[in-house]
Amino acid sequence: MKEKIGLFFKGVAMGAADIVPGVSGGTIALITGIYEELIESIKNINFSLFQTLFKTGVKDFWKKLNGNFLLTIYLGITAAVFLLANLISYLLSNHEYKIWGLFFGLVLASAFMILNQVEKLTNKNFVFLVIGIVVAGLISFLSPASTPETPIFVFLSGSIAITATILPGISGSFILLLLSKYEFIINAIKSFDLQILSIFALGCILGLIIFSRVLSFMFTNFKNEILSLLSGFLIGSLIKIWPFRNVLESRVNSEGQLEAVVTRPELPNATNVEEIIFFIVFTIFGYVIINFLQKKSLEDNKE
Repeated sequence: MKEKIGLFFKGVAMGAADIVPGVSGGTIALITGIYEELIESIKNINFSLFQTLFKTGVKDFWKKLNGNFLLTIYLGITAAVFLLANLISYLLSNHEYKIWGLFFGLVLASAFMILNQVEKLTNKNFVFLVIGIVVAGLISFLSPASTPETPIFVFLSGSIAITATILPGISGSFILLLLSKYEFIINAIKSFDLQILSIFALGCILGLIIFSRVLSFMFTNFKNEILSLLSGFLIGSLIKIWPFRNVLESRVNSEGQLEAVVTRPELPNATNVEEIIFFIVFTIFGYVIINFLQKKSLEDNKE
């Protein structure tokens, strides 16, 4: 029971990380020592697993799936997501520069933390780093402030975002941020919109089954290259988080509210001293949080 409680709270930590754009649930899994078991358990979800269910019954199916482990992690993640959704939504609406400053610091520190795990920054790894920066920068500039809210796009958003959950370095919520679906999904969780959440969940399940093996293979065989690419991606994506923006085009959404469609990052206005100070302070706070987690992880590994 003690182990299950500990595992549950590791799941809570993963869920808390994934709902914040900047920290990966995969990174938390790596730090807490459950990453390898998580990957192997997810890889067990295949056609032969369901053959076991029909041939030898639920007990063997559950054992082969490592069901107790996955269920406990899932319950922890789900609890964190639903508990934090209201808080995040409130902060985005009422403390914009503070929360984006925190996210900025989390992403910046995560980028350097992942880069430090590269064994040696060779020319090839440096190229992957630059590619990550350029690609993420282009996506951040080119992706609109608003994307479709159709079931197909919500499904695809879930399929893409879930891959980040099992890959250390980048969070699923950050992928949603790039797809301009972060606040949309947060609000769906907050209002418990079962239609949107069901479509999103189905996308997550499909993405997890399809991409887990690909990501596992790449991380196992091309670790340094993938870590370099992820670091670059995080650095380039800071453009998307930068809260000081000039709105070029707006529209009235389905709720009758004016929302930005096309924006461009700009330097902060010197007259907005309070916003600038809050952004800097919370950026530093976010950076310190990641460094604290990294230091704690190193101490635990030494023990």
